[in-house]
Amino acid sequence: MNKNQPHTFPKAVIYGFFILGLLSAIAFRIIIVFQHIEPAWVRPVWYAGILGYIAFFLYRYSISRKRKNAIKDYDLINKLKKNNCLSDRDREIVTYLLSSIQKSMEDLNYYIIFILSILAIAADIVFTLIE
Repeated sequence: MNKNQPHTFPKAVIYGFFILGLLSAIAFRIIIVFQHIEPAWVRPVWYAGILGYIAFFLYRYSISRKRKNAIKDYDLINKLKKNNCLSDRDREIVTYLLSSIQKSMEDLNYYIIFILSILAIAADIVFTLIE
């Protein structure tokens, strides 16, 4: 494989950033709990969440740019619209794009963040009612 050719990250990197994104999501949602039980922790947890999200979203941005650049650089949409034959190199790029989407854990990330958000709302309601 050409060293400049787009490729997916190793699983360890994918899982590492997935966990970082989840920890950041948890940090933001647990702030509501700390606000009720330990207000001094709100700011440190907020900073941890922000710093985690900075790294996570820079990683996600780099993946998005790499995918879009591969599509543009190899003119894949135009080739498909015109029903042109794909070269071996084009097929490698399409394989990279599909593998990148398939390996992505973004759907699980969205689901977990959805659940955590509901739990955060429920926790705030409960804490507010018992105060």
